[in-house]
Amino acid sequence: MSQDVHPVIARVTQRIRERSRPTREAYLQRIEADGGRLAEMPARSRMSCSNFAHGFAGAPDSDKQVLRASAAPNIGIVTAYNDMLSAHKPYEHYPEKIRAAARRHGATAQVAGGVPAMCDGVTQGELGMELSLFSRDTIALGTTIALSHEMFDGALLLGICDKIVPGLLMGALAFGHLPQILVPSGPMGSGLPNTDKSRIRQQYAKGTVTLAELLDAEAKSYHSPGTCTFYGTANSNQLVVEVMGLHLPGAAFVPPFANLRDALTEAAVARVLEIGARGADYRPIGRLFDERALVNGVVGLIATGGSTNHTIHLPAVARAAGMILDWDDFAELSATVPLLARIYPNGPADVNAFHQAGGTPYLIGQLLDAGLLHEDVETVCGRGLRRYARTPTIEHAEGAGKLV
Repeated sequence: MSQDVHPVIARVTQRIRERSRPTREAYLQRIEADGGRLAEMPARSRMSCSNFAHGFAGAPDSDKQVLRASAAPNIGIVTAYNDMLSAHKPYEHYPEKIRAAARRHGATAQVAGGVPAMCDGVTQGELGMELSLFSRDTIALGTTIALSHEMFDGALLLGICDKIVPGLLMGALAFGHLPQILVPSGPMGSGLPNTDKSRIRQQYAKGTVTLAELLDAEAKSYHSPGTCTFYGTANSNQLVVEVMGLHLPGAAFVPPFANLRDALTEAAVARVLEIGARGADYRPIGRLFDERALVNGVVGLIATGGSTNHTIHLPAVARAAGMILDWDDFAELSATVPLLARIYPNGPADVNAFHQAGGTPYLIGQLLDAGLLHEDVETVCGRGLRRYARTPTIEHAEGAGKLV
């Protein structure tokens, strides 16, 4: 049962709106102009024949025919895939799955570009850590370059970890007239219990276990494709993006190789096609990500004790959409929003336990019922955040599965 938004939530949102008015209005005017041109015809149809031919030269013959006709939508894929990092390994086969799903809907999809994905877990304490924050802006630039070819009617953003999601969003918002959906890949299964891992680390510090035994414990903790299961910046990214309405509902913490994960990815393809500029439900990311969505993301972060790295990432993402978020806003919201979940390292349970206990949908429902989130927002799935309080399932009928 919903109620009016809490006065502090309303006050902070209004303050951001007023503070940001000139820059936000300029941003919206720019994407409105770009979106208007996109609604008339795909940008690729205005290219010279030489430019356009370059854009589909590498496509399969069947896709070439569709692209040449310019009537069907073409999805750009921006991927942070690499096979060194567990969180991004599942993305290896996403492009072919997305292309296949697009074809089933009479559309096409192309990998627009790849962006780097580095992991603080690997570089912590090493020289590579000096590049960690810089990588966010490199990813933003890479995303912008990928989408600059103007071959696309919408985009799917494949990324999950620390600097990757903020960078993808910053770049995506430079093309805010395009409908865009972030597509997560999910956490690895729970490994060695956190209490055991901590105990072995302490024993190693005391000299009572060997380096080989310590490495064995760490390898049992970080053991398979998927995000690490503690609630650091990577998993905070996924929760915040979902609370902002830029994922499909319930997508954040579904395991990488579950049938539901594949169904959600295919549903993201279908949805990004439905919300294009030439359809009846145009939903460009730059409009969806407004002051209310931004505040909702901060509230979700605070309510779960998420990564404090977002106190530098969210202001940067907000600026990319013409909004100004400052630390006073975080402070005032923090004094009002209660902590509703204690996920490791704030408690013993990991993100899989959080997901099994109801996860992001349950959290959103509780915050909505308390008036601590804006319900009247536009999301990639339609108007209203209440639909994000429902857990997706696959409904089986006559041998077929359908996401509901």
